[in-house]
Amino acid sequence: MSTLAAPKKPIRKRRWLLMAVLVVLAIIAYRIFLQSVTLPTEGVKLRVARGSHWQQVATQLSDQGIIHSQWSLRAYLFLRPGEEVLLPGVFNFRPPMTLEQLVSRLSQAPDGTPAMLVIEGTRYSDLLATIAARDDVRHGVAEMTDEQVLAAIGAEESHPEGLFAPDTYVMDDDSRDIDILRRLYLRQKRILAAEWAARAPDLPYKTPYEALIMASIIEKETSRNDERARVAGVFVRRMRIGMRLQTDPTVIYGMGEAFRGNISRKDLRAATDYNTYRIDGLPPSPIALPSRASIHAAMHPAESDAIFFVADGKGRHIFSATLKEHNNAVNKYQRQ
Repeated sequence: MSTLAAPKKPIRKRRWLLMAVLVVLAIIAYRIFLQSVTLPTEGVKLRVARGSHWQQVATQLSDQGIIHSQWSLRAYLFLRPGEEVLLPGVFNFRPPMTLEQLVSRLSQAPDGTPAMLVIEGTRYSDLLATIAARDDVRHGVAEMTDEQVLAAIGAEESHPEGLFAPDTYVMDDDSRDIDILRRLYLRQKRILAAEWAARAPDLPYKTPYEALIMASIIEKETSRNDERARVAGVFVRRMRIGMRLQTDPTVIYGMGEAFRGNISRKDLRAATDYNTYRIDGLPPSPIALPSRASIHAAMHPAESDAIFFVADGKGRHIFSATLKEHNNAVNKYQRQ
């Protein structure tokens, strides 16, 4: 019995047809890959919302006239091997740019908005001004009272001063100012809780909030890391022996807008809740935004016999154990 060979001509035809289709697809893919996107000379900004899909971005690009059709992007993603990652944020595109370059840019980190610097030792009012000056933030706090702000961020405290952690923050795009405050508040709360849990024994603070008040005073008295614990030691020893804190930054805070750069004898005698020359113990709230370094110092005061200190005019302080030594230091470094 003989077996007839299968005809070869139709098979060759199909192969040639398949090859032709592949060539056409390759040409189309090549043209799509190199397709230029339409961008104005000054560039264009695209905002990708959190949770967006490539299909949504394709529609955005098409609606803004950046690509000729959303289908070109979809075809590109279909033809390109591998899965493209899409990150939320703001992307700035400048000409010239191809579709391939555009997708590659969208697969990278978004353009960062300028970081926000919250400086230690500044006040809550300074923080609000810093946030209010940003045009990448949705504002609403200016219409709220302090009590409403504290309620909105979930704070139990009755005064906003000192509750927000100073640091350099990378902003999420299109943030609300109240969300920024909540973020800074929660971070300060975590820092305070961690430092309180690891605090030295026998401190004169009844609550973490009292330690935060002390930290804010330390922050205003010195910016030197090698002096924070020594300053804390002075104030802790004063509290232990029943001596008033007698610290100028609290007086200045209590003066508010009345402070013009100098403290007079009249100011030191003024009866305010923050005048630690007149009140016993700590003032009722922090007087600034304390750094973690100052919070740590408040929880770990240096041991010594010093209960006085005075600035030497060169950025450091002279610590003394007796009033006589302190007066000599004042005469040497201040009154001259």
